Amino acid sequence: MSQISPAALVVAALALGGGIAAGGYFVGQTMVNREHVNTADVKGLSERMVESDQAIWQIGFKVSNADLKAGYAEVETNAAAIRAFLARNGFDGAAVTAGQTSVTENEFRDSNGVLTEKSYDIVGTVNVTTGDVKAVDAAYQKLGELIAQGLLLTDSQPRYLFTGLNAVKPDMLREATENARIAAGEFAKNAGITVGSIRSATQGGFEVHDLNSGDYGTDDRSIAKQVRVVTTVTFYLN
Repeated sequence: MSQISPAALVVAALALGGGIAAGGYFVGQTMVNREHVNTADVKGLSERMVESDQAIWQIGFKVSNADLKAGYAEVETNAAAIRAFLARNGFDGAAVTAGQTSVTENEFRDSNGVLTEKSYDIVGTVNVTTGDVKAVDAAYQKLGELIAQGLLLTDSQPRYLFTGLNAVKPDMLREATENARIAAGEFAKNAGITVGSIRSATQGGFEVHDLNSGDYGTDDRSIAKQVRVVTTVTFYLN
């Protein structure tokens, strides 16, 4: 195995500036270790567009009442209205559960600090967990029906999750490694050398994001998702 000259490496690096095969990109300068082994560190990218397969929908609502007991009764009425709404849209049984209820006591005092009035804010939730994400999305568009009934809704936007990561991992890792080899091949071709076997490889973490969410987007508000993984592969160069 012959050592690669510095001049050849400079030529290769300049040639790579014009573009490398999609999915892989050269990140480490070819290096010579004590045993005079030439290697190149290359990153390979793989991406998949997938759809969420689970929806978690928490419909929150708020009740204000000067009488705590009457307020709780109103909470029960509102929860029943939400359950009826969900049943009309195909959600009932184990898919629908009651969430936690919290109470905040409000005190109003005059300028002398004397208590003049007391009221209670009660927040309740009804939760939906299902794999029918499209049905949840359709029902969410009809949430105005509950508002029309006089319910004061709080945060009620569904969360959409992708749980099938294990099914796509093998193919994506294979593709990322192949893309890394393509990129290494481009480097080697411009340097007048060939790519050998893999010396070592490390896998980055799999990332699942909302499609087109941008740098400051969320990861659970869109049904459409993008799965991404980057592998770092060290190849021998001949």
